[in-house]
Amino acid sequence: MAKKIGLSYAQIGRYETKSAQPPAEVLKKIADALDTSTDFLIYGDTYEKAKASLKDSELLQQFKALEQLDDNDKNIVKNVIDALVKRSKLSQIAAL
Repeated sequence: MAKKIGLSYAQIGRYETKSAQPPAEVLKKIADALDTSTDFLIYGDTYEKAKASLKDSELLQQFKALEQLDDNDKNIVKNVIDALVKRSKLSQIAAL
């Protein structure tokens, strides 16, 4: 990979061990060489992040399945979730 992006093997090693941060243009070259996005290199896998932040594994699996729906169905689900969240917030306010 070092040859492919025009860097030394030692410099790639520094990036891998986090002893150096690649500048934006180098990060883009690395992402291109790995056929991925710079977002993935910086932030990682979104599924793993969601898994870390959602404690309910069943809910996580349901959200993952929802990704397979067409856009119209996704919008319906989003509207239902939005309505439920708003109802819950209103109930909390009314209880005060």
